[in-house]
Amino acid sequence: MAKLKNRESALRKLAAIPPAVRSAAKQALAQSADEITEAIRAAAPQGKTGKLKKSIAQTWGGGKVRYSSLSGNVGEKGDPDLSVRISAGNSEVRYAHLVEFGTAPHINGGLFAGTEHPGTKPVGFFFPTYRRLRRRARARISRAVTKAIKQIAN
Repeated sequence: MAKLKNRESALRKLAAIPPAVRSAAKQALAQSADEITEAIRAAAPQGKTGKLKKSIAQTWGGGKVRYSSLSGNVGEKGDPDLSVRISAGNSEVRYAHLVEFGTAPHINGGLFAGTEHPGTKPVGFFFPTYRRLRRRARARISRAVTKAIKQIAN
């Protein structure tokens, strides 16, 4: 069996990798989540009140967001401390999915029973923006992790 030169130094470097990588990944993830959240807010229609834009938020920890109509994960696999859920909608704004995907023409019920609703066209603000930026987010996180490992190795 061959002996490893500077074994203690190598073991010390290997032990330092997880905390440094975790820290670098979390910073890159936070930066990416902020970027995606702001881009989704910018793409969301203003509407009369602006409540839809205000309802777009991020939740750390990967848990399900209560009352959200739409949500997407950044870093969804693995460690819940390294995952962010970006969502649109809250207890006041329960129509984000209707804006995103549109509605079909239908006959109304309730107060205006029997009247026809012409439907609405979809305004894709959430998922198109998320899909456009997720590759950049993954690359940013990958570069940060690689850089942290190289810094420890040197």
